[in-house]
Amino acid sequence: MSAPPEANAEDLRAAEVLWDYHCIYEPPRQADAIVGLGSYDLRVADWCADLYESGFAPVILFTGAAGNWTAGLYAGSEAAAFRDRALERAVPRGAILLEERATNIGENLRFSSASLPFARTVILVTKPQTQRRVLATAERQWRKVEAIVTAPLHGFIDQPTPHHSMEDLICEMVGDVWRIKTYPTLGYQSEQPLPADVKDAFDYLVARGFTRHLPAGYEEDLPSG
Repeated sequence: MSAPPEANAEDLRAAEVLWDYHCIYEPPRQADAIVGLGSYDLRVADWCADLYESGFAPVILFTGAAGNWTAGLYAGSEAAAFRDRALERAVPRGAILLEERATNIGENLRFSSASLPFARTVILVTKPQTQRRVLATAERQWRKVEAIVTAPLHGFIDQPTPHHSMEDLICEMVGDVWRIKTYPTLGYQSEQPLPADVKDAFDYLVARGFTRHLPAGYEEDLPSG
């Protein structure tokens, strides 16, 4: 798949519509565990450490092997990289659990469920633009818990990292809109609304070529209506 174009001002306006759609911050509250979903963004581990330090839960589980965006990024797993970041933040080693097999959000939650059989309420910590997918996945694949979804508190322009450009971010958000529309019929996620402005922004960005995070044959299952 060809590289996406360099984002222009109109692309950024459309991308911010998707950002606002994906971001569904919930206020953190007391829970049995914090679950940090591994990724390219170590700020997620920092937010897990902040929540732990604030006393919201007694344990952090970091989950993740490697996924679409992290192949070769870390010396080990995403989970191990997040653990090391939390240790730097003075989270006690004994308060950290690892799940190092998951390669996607569904596996993150299924494997975390198996690792936390005692949990009834969990704080799921992810990147800002992945919150809606995490909530939709938890509602279908980790139903026995009350899931509180949160993320580091920063805006759209501040999300790109040295390893994940603005163009990568736009591709990621476009791909996640497709998954939010498509995955409920496969049993992976709960149904989510798809407002008209989100559909329009998605269509525009696909036409512009921000399609790197879409699967082969995505044209057959593009969001409609």
